[in-house]
Amino acid sequence: MFEELLNLVKEQAGSAVVNNPAVPNEHNDAVCETATNSIIDKLKEMAGSGGLTNLFQSGNVADHPAVSNISSGVVNDLMKKFGFDGSTAQNIVAQLIPTVMGKLTSKTNDPNDNSFNMSGILESLAGSGGGGLLNMVKGFFGTK
Repeated sequence: MFEELLNLVKEQAGSAVVNNPAVPNEHNDAVCETATNSIIDKLKEMAGSGGLTNLFQSGNVADHPAVSNISSGVVNDLMKKFGFDGSTAQNIVAQLIPTVMGKLTSKTNDPNDNSFNMSGILESLAGSGGGGLLNMVKGFFGTK
């Protein structure tokens, strides 16, 4: 899932990262990788607490509280890793994360798009030892 999500982040990184004068070009890929890792970490937390279920069923993902939580994590990681000030990191995240999460949700819910699916996301987040939690959440989504 990391590679697929990284590609999605890179596809959406135009004005937020690649064309952003505050982000040195040599850091573009690393910023995208950091954002991707942060998203995955937050999704793992949500899967562990049961908060993942309504994110992918939400109509307007950009306004979902989980996206705000994910965005905060990405802001913090960008500030720590690259030394961006809060305003710069927030600007990058505001342009990037809601769009990425919207695309991820849309692709996950589109039966004609197999780049992401709920079963694959859950397996990636839970790892091979997901066991009961993974089966419970998959059952909720009808993806056993």
